[in-house]
Amino acid sequence: MVFYTLKYIEQNQNTSKTILYVLIAIAALAMIAFTVLYLRHRFNTRYRDLGIIALLFLLLFVGTQYEKYVQTNLVKSQSEQIVPFIKSVAKDYDVPESDVLVNSTNLQDGLIVRLDSKNIDYQLELNDDNNSYMLKQAHVINHEVNVKN
Repeated sequence: MVFYTLKYIEQNQNTSKTILYVLIAIAALAMIAFTVLYLRHRFNTRYRDLGIIALLFLLLFVGTQYEKYVQTNLVKSQSEQIVPFIKSVAKDYDVPESDVLVNSTNLQDGLIVRLDSKNIDYQLELNDDNNSYMLKQAHVINHEVNVKN
């Protein structure tokens, strides 16, 4: 079973988008270059066609980037909900925040919470609006734990 610490959750909220930005820049530069070549040689339609292809690639990459942006915001909002939860559990059970481990990066019903210093597992029960919770002691079958810091 994989458990995550608060440090891991806070550090992995940002994702790298460098490769997609480079592809967008290359497609934009290609489109500009083919547009200039087409305007210089109006009778050669090859440059116009290549410019249109570069524009389509640019639109594809921008659309992909927008979709990733929407997904990243959704995941980020869900993972931002778990940070106050971990801090609340640490405060309620009087343990350091680093000792509270969870088996998901999203706040959801049925989440397993492990208090590492006490070696006790709890199962999370959330109310409908995710503003209050109840922890019931749980017993996991597989006690082998992989902790991601």
